Amino acid sequence: MTPWNTIVLVGALAAGAAPPEQAKPVDRLSDVRFLAGRWSGSSEGQAGKGSVTRVYEPILSGRFLHERNRSEYHAQAANPKGEVHEHWSVLSYDKIRQTVVLRQFHVEGFVNTYRLLAPAGADKRLVFESDEIENLPAGWKARETYERLSDDEFTETFELAAPGKAFEVYGKSRLLRAAPSSAP
Repeated sequence: MTPWNTIVLVGALAAGAAPPEQAKPVDRLSDVRFLAGRWSGSSEGQAGKGSVTRVYEPILSGRFLHERNRSEYHAQAANPKGEVHEHWSVLSYDKIRQTVVLRQFHVEGFVNTYRLLAPAGADKRLVFESDEIENLPAGWKARETYERLSDDEFTETFELAAPGKAFEVYGKSRLLRAAPSSAP
């Protein structure tokens, strides 16, 4: 840098010129960040009627979103023995496929890997379709659809398709925010 350039730079800074702004990093999980926080609600479907508690929290410097879910179905006509279902999920962004990926680990031993089909857009729906399901025979498919009703409410519809068959709703949950999104 020449002495003249140094004088111009110092003069510009002294005059209040702002230093060049750095580009703000793109949040590749922006479509799913609204989930961060504690949720509770109800579920109904093939397992009967039940209650759901769920927590989504950013992990590993916010690069991933971790979900912990517990659904309880008491004994009822649709499910005489009742059951407790738990799963953990991790949402991440796959740069190669340029989409959000959802990986679910179920207490029953299933591991589902989904990809986001399209961004939320105006209808505020997120549709994840399975790429792979561990511990089920080949050909099974699963789909998770999240519909954001407000900042504090969403529905989740879980569908399954047997080999060669159309998707059928297995269960639907309605969740309400139990705590502010800044406190997962």
